[in-house]
Amino acid sequence: MNVAEIATARRTCKAFDPTRKLDPDTVDQLKTLLRFAPSSVNSQPWHYIIASTDEGKGKIAATLAGRFEYNAPKVLNASHVVVLCVRRDLDDAHLKALADQEERDGRFATPEAKETQHNARVFYTTLHRDQLNDMPRWTEKQIYIALGSLLFGAAALGIDACPMEGIDAAAIDAALDLEAQGLRCVVLTALGYSSDKDFNAKLPKSRLPAAAVISEI
Repeated sequence: MNVAEIATARRTCKAFDPTRKLDPDTVDQLKTLLRFAPSSVNSQPWHYIIASTDEGKGKIAATLAGRFEYNAPKVLNASHVVVLCVRRDLDDAHLKALADQEERDGRFATPEAKETQHNARVFYTTLHRDQLNDMPRWTEKQIYIALGSLLFGAAALGIDACPMEGIDAAAIDAALDLEAQGLRCVVLTALGYSSDKDFNAKLPKSRLPAAAVISEI
């Protein structure tokens, strides 16, 4: 696999073909990418809602009104739409669930090792919640790591994608009852296959030259 070729070929899809759907095996691979994305101290502050039915996509598209209505067709025509959410707080129950899962997965040689890992996660969670007061920003950083994994993985599988910040996150929270679940929407990603109306597929990709963005010391 030539990762540079994938990076230079990948484009944001501006129009999806509604007749083409992702097959179940491909969807499972994308779910694995999301689950196994890296996160700070393995905090996994995320939850992903995947809409593939007309009803599910319609519920999301209905929130994209006014200045965001240009994104509604992408949601409706894509094969799948991922709502990337973060937890509103990393509470004790979540932190315990992480440590218990790590134990089941064989990551600890001793009970002391489990306690050390758990205490480190509690430290950073408390730091961001109570001292730095930037818990939302910290968790959003993790969700964007997951988004990057999803976009690159989709490209490697030959799937077109469109990440969307042009959304009314509060409206999506309300439509999907996210606050009651302790979640909030951060960003959407539509997945599927480009249609002949996708103008961006015909344009050359543009980035600043390497010398402008990379320094070596």
